[in-house]
Amino acid sequence: MEPILIDLSTFRDLAKADIGAFSPKPTSIEGDQVEAVRSFFQSPDGTVDIGIWECTPGRFTADRSDSSEICHIISGRVEVSRADGEMRELGPGDLLVLPQGWKGEWLIHETTRKLYMIQSGN
Repeated sequence: MEPILIDLSTFRDLAKADIGAFSPKPTSIEGDQVEAVRSFFQSPDGTVDIGIWECTPGRFTADRSDSSEICHIISGRVEVSRADGEMRELGPGDLLVLPQGWKGEWLIHETTRKLYMIQSGN
């Protein structure tokens, strides 16, 4: 039996990658934010999505009730706060892990671009 070969997916210069048109951020609560997103990879079973997201300054709510997310900040400056008020400041090069069940807010100080990996819950 011949082995099944799987292609390697590579993406370069994520800071400059085209991610498409911006549209209003549905969960924005301050700042008339707009966002754009480009998915680079989705697992065959649909449980994993990896891509680039960018959003303009303002504040929005976030809810990871049904999924977990790993965020690598490419550019920009943000504060991420849990529902209980615990806050983290993040900038280029920082990594954030939002486990399944996490709820809180993002306050974007500068237009921010992140690499994300979202894994749906089981």
